[in-house]
Amino acid sequence: MSDTTSVVLVGVGGQGILLASEILAQAAMLAGYDVKTNEVHGMAQRGGSVMAQVRYGRKVYSPLIEEGTAVALASLEQIEGLRAAHYLKEGGLAVVSSQQVVPVTVSSGVAEYPGDAAERVAKVFSNLKVVDAASIAAEAGNSKAANVAVIGALSNGLEFDEELWIQAIKKSVKASFIDLNIEVFKKARAL
Repeated sequence: MSDTTSVVLVGVGGQGILLASEILAQAAMLAGYDVKTNEVHGMAQRGGSVMAQVRYGRKVYSPLIEEGTAVALASLEQIEGLRAAHYLKEGGLAVVSSQQVVPVTVSSGVAEYPGDAAERVAKVFSNLKVVDAASIAAEAGNSKAANVAVIGALSNGLEFDEELWIQAIKKSVKASFIDLNIEVFKKARAL
């Protein structure tokens, strides 16, 4: 198992977790690794939790990540990052977007979004990189590219060269959005 790298990506429906996991998987395949992925959609269409698990290595037998074994966690939403914290190994890299997505239960008055979410994130993760992914994407012209901003920040904690990431984006993103996504990726990677 020591030759297999595990990465967990989380967010809410509509944030582009599946595209982010595809970019990561493509980068790993371009680097010559065997890759397995697993996606849990849940109530994704209604803004519910979404998780993607990506494992790569010389030979990967299962896409499932055991608790406490992921080398990295990338989260597009603070509370979703906290929900998935148990997958990250001690000292593993957590890249968390500063974005807060209010679920339907909160907007309808049934529940309350924690006012101290950022503080909780800072306490839980010892190796934390907080990224204002939505602002990076908006500056480039499309706030929907926040998922690629998180991947850009995450890329610094994984072993792939920048050119592999760029190739992976080109393979995964619609042609009309490639340049924008590469710009967002590079801005976040440079942080």
